[in-house]
Amino acid sequence: MTITPSRRGLLRGTLGATGASLLGCRAERVGELGQGPAVVAAGASRLFQIRVDVNAQRRNLEVEADDSALMVVREQLGLRGAKLGCGHGACGACTVLVDGAPTASCLLPATSLHERVLTTVEGLGRAGGLHPVQRAFMAEDALQCGYCTSGFVVAATAFYTQWRAAEGAKEPTRGQVADALAGHLCRCGAHENIVTAVQRACGGVYEQEVAAPPRYEARAKVTGQAVYTVDVVLPEMLAVAILRSPYAHAKVRKVDWSLALAQPGVAGAVDMMMGATTLRYAGQEIVALAAVDARTAVAALGRVVVEYEILPAVIGMTAARAPGATVVYPTMSERRGATNHSEGPLLPEGWNGNLRGPFTLFSHHAPKLRRAIKGLRAGTRVGHLVEGTYSTQTQCHTCLEPHSCVAHWQDEVLTVHLSTQAVMQSARDIAKRWGLKESQVRVLAQHVGGGFGGKATLCPEVVAAVELTRLTGKPVRVALDRREELTVGGTRPAHTTQVTLATDQAGALLGIAATAHADGGSAVGSTSTLLMRIMYADAAKDLADYDVLTHAPPSKPFRAPGGPPAFFALEQAVDEAAVKLGVDPVTLRKRWDPNPARKLLYAWLEQLPAWQQRPQGERGRFRRGVGVAAAGWMYFVQPSSQVRVDAGPTGIVVSSACQDVGNGTRSLLAKVVAEVLGVAPASLRIEIGDSRYVPGPMAGGSRTTASIVPAARMAAEKLRDELVARAASERKIVGVAALGGVKHPGGLLPWAELLASTPTPITTLGTRSRDRGGWFVPPIVGGLAVGKYVAGAVHLFEVEVDTRLGRTRVLRSFHGVGAGKIITPTLARSQVLGGVTQAISYALYEERRLDPRSGVLLTGGLEDYRIAGLGDVGEAEVHFEEEGFANAGAGGVGLAELITLAPAPAIANAVYAATGFRPRELPIRPDRVLAGMVPT
Repeated sequence: MTITPSRRGLLRGTLGATGASLLGCRAERVGELGQGPAVVAAGASRLFQIRVDVNAQRRNLEVEADDSALMVVREQLGLRGAKLGCGHGACGACTVLVDGAPTASCLLPATSLHERVLTTVEGLGRAGGLHPVQRAFMAEDALQCGYCTSGFVVAATAFYTQWRAAEGAKEPTRGQVADALAGHLCRCGAHENIVTAVQRACGGVYEQEVAAPPRYEARAKVTGQAVYTVDVVLPEMLAVAILRSPYAHAKVRKVDWSLALAQPGVAGAVDMMMGATTLRYAGQEIVALAAVDARTAVAALGRVVVEYEILPAVIGMTAARAPGATVVYPTMSERRGATNHSEGPLLPEGWNGNLRGPFTLFSHHAPKLRRAIKGLRAGTRVGHLVEGTYSTQTQCHTCLEPHSCVAHWQDEVLTVHLSTQAVMQSARDIAKRWGLKESQVRVLAQHVGGGFGGKATLCPEVVAAVELTRLTGKPVRVALDRREELTVGGTRPAHTTQVTLATDQAGALLGIAATAHADGGSAVGSTSTLLMRIMYADAAKDLADYDVLTHAPPSKPFRAPGGPPAFFALEQAVDEAAVKLGVDPVTLRKRWDPNPARKLLYAWLEQLPAWQQRPQGERGRFRRGVGVAAAGWMYFVQPSSQVRVDAGPTGIVVSSACQDVGNGTRSLLAKVVAEVLGVAPASLRIEIGDSRYVPGPMAGGSRTTASIVPAARMAAEKLRDELVARAASERKIVGVAALGGVKHPGGLLPWAELLASTPTPITTLGTRSRDRGGWFVPPIVGGLAVGKYVAGAVHLFEVEVDTRLGRTRVLRSFHGVGAGKIITPTLARSQVLGGVTQAISYALYEERRLDPRSGVLLTGGLEDYRIAGLGDVGEAEVHFEEEGFANAGAGGVGLAELITLAPAPAIANAVYAATGFRPRELPIRPDRVLAGMVPT
């Protein structure tokens, strides 16, 4: 089959900018670029002169008929606070004020700005200061990665103005704030703090400047000054469009891109299949093409001619396991090339067609448990069995900043601006892939708009950018659009998990048997059930994981890989066992669970009025129910992590080759070093996001806190000791270290004063030493080690179920976390609330859907792929237990993954308490609730 320019419309409508290559060459460059703006339609483009007041300045602009206001704001005006999130008005990241009204600038034609007043986030504020809403967002930590923050802030200022005019300094309700900001999404889950910030700003709390916000970079994010990869602009930079497969399974027989390269403004094209010919999912990259601008690149893709041989595809686990199903990876060499959707290394497993596994490494006394279950089923043993099958859906990462990369060569150095969770590791991977010295590669990520595991590896946007900059000699930018992001940006695999709990007659837990099948598309690596090994640890475990290969885009590591599906099954089974045994579900968990962190949390939960006064057997249309669930998570450490501190007359600089994806890395470093020295965190300069700094951890596996806090503390203590020695040797002042300086008989010599007169700058280096007591296992791939503790969490959710419409609504929730010392309490609370919000979204709303015949994405936008908004999460409280982690180096461990595990089963248990219907499939959609409810 040949795809010619006449099919271009179909491709664009289904997969965004798509096209292909296989000319016998891997890449081809155009000798000279065309001059002037590209012609993207028949006839000359129409230009319009418009006049607009931009942030109180009159501007005369020349725009094209199909330019959006967002394009003009970002590209012509250079105001990059407004962000392209979805491109179809569903996320709010691009919000600006037009004549004072919040407007989605991605949808507004630029010509509509004529003779209007335009205000962007950069133009907010009063008399050179910040707007009260900006101050409130800073003080209440109403942000994490910050990519959506500008849009929220701009819309909230309009609401603030209207509210204050009508109501004065009175706080609006949660519902009123949620309604006002209903068109805005925050994937990090800062919902609770955003509501609080807007309420308190409207109530007059933040009419004065904020002295010390909890997040180090908060001011940059609320003013639109934070620079993300999508904001990087370099001279002569080329834009890239990628041709993607419209088929789930096909052979590429021929590609002809000559007509595309002949178009004015096109610079070159590269083969993204790297010589391969088999396509295994709709959306797979075929050709990347660079041109002077995005319009030209997209238009040129329509000139690429591709000949496909369409092959049978298997979509979904049922089709993949059917007799005679097409095998996704038919040969051993192809199987070795399958990507990994988990965080750990791939271990050798058996294959049987599209079935890979079982992975059983973490079973514990499995034969003994099998005999017990057999006896209980046969009636030869007295006790109880609880059995069930639970299904969870494919979940998209949906980072609001899409996968993006800007690459260019400069003085024999390849510089790559990358939206990544792994600055240092990416630089090493790039050097290895392209045969470069590590000193020749520099990866930069000043700010990262979310990751959640999907930006932890070397992705195709890097390949396209590096190949094209090498080919053309010019800087190149690749940024996925929203459909591409939802197609190939990463997913959590769908799971089907069978669980059996066995107890003796008295209710003691004999063991847990679980078998899980995961649909990670064309990727493998499922180890979901192994997480049950760390729960109810004294019981026997018979655990098995299988991958089911399908012709769908490959999944990627997603915040607590394998965890949410496993806990959705396990913690509902435990709840069902409590019902069967006639035991309070918290009491049963206390009996079965030896984890010391969770023991403390169970005691806390039992004292909550929400638990003690939980509704019982409600009737009527609206029914409330309360459910609980528990979780555990190991933590990882990157022992090679280092932190460097440089001190001199110009101040103190703290640096490490790590990154901040909204988890608060900058704040963590500033807090630790500032506490040792007794100075204000804001007085330090924190430099991260550069692979040339000393080695730092990637943001993944809950490793950041455990890896960098000990290193930062060591570097700060070394600096403190060196400054005391310098005071004695250079100033003849003998004293001891104190908060803020050297304490001596004559008073206090401040560090800044001492540094101002120090002729030689001081550099100290801190490293991440081994935890006392060692790791569970030796360091493994990438220098990663597993810490010696298991962190714990318990969750309580109160929900309301509309029995007429089937809608489940979260009213409020309580979250107990045992993860040791909390270094930055405000940010830790934000991290917990963010993870819980994502989990609520997973439980109730999110579901990636593919066409079951073609494999093409159906939920291709944020109006189709539903994620939770401000009105969906309810009020939430967080409680930390800090005991029991004294030997964990940092005194505490990461939170990011722990708190995403058990909210879904807690919500499901609450639905059961309200209705008698036990949800065994996610999301908990209205139709499933209505179909499953017990008639009354």
